[in-house]
Amino acid sequence: MILANEKLFLREFTPHDWIDVHKYASQEIVCRYQTWGPNTEEDSKEFIQDALDEARQTPRERYVFAIIYQETLIGSVEIMIRDFTNKVGEIGYIVNPDYWGKGVATQSAKLVITFGFDTLKLHRIYATCDPRNIGSSKVLEKVGMAKEGILRENMLMKDGIWRDSFLYSVLKQEWSS
Repeated sequence: MILANEKLFLREFTPHDWIDVHKYASQEIVCRYQTWGPNTEEDSKEFIQDALDEARQTPRERYVFAIIYQETLIGSVEIMIRDFTNKVGEIGYIVNPDYWGKGVATQSAKLVITFGFDTLKLHRIYATCDPRNIGSSKVLEKVGMAKEGILRENMLMKDGIWRDSFLYSVLKQEWSS
């Protein structure tokens, strides 16, 4: 499965992609607002194996795509179906810091949101981000998601401290790809 626009394309992961994933997932700056990382080589291999295993599930709940920009794998973006009955999905993305500020996360998010509404027939798609992650907040606003509020102390971080999350969402009738 491939999703594409004029700037980049998204494809499903292959077993050897762990090497490129590890190039960014092993960096502290990439995962400072995440509950995981920095990745060891085994962590990166496990991420890829999980993505491959989940691609074979029926019904499929998680679609994880490699972000290919200028012929290089530079990140990942995913959409997870959180509620089949109410047609709710969640998106997330990670991009190699060498490519920050180039619109890669924004374009990737747009592609998976369109996929979520057009192919998966979702009604609502949401995302969360750490309030300190200004870049991610800007991405979610640029793609047209509305800020709904703050989820208080909803994530236990790797240092044992609880963090808040901003909650953003977009509804099918609001989306224009």
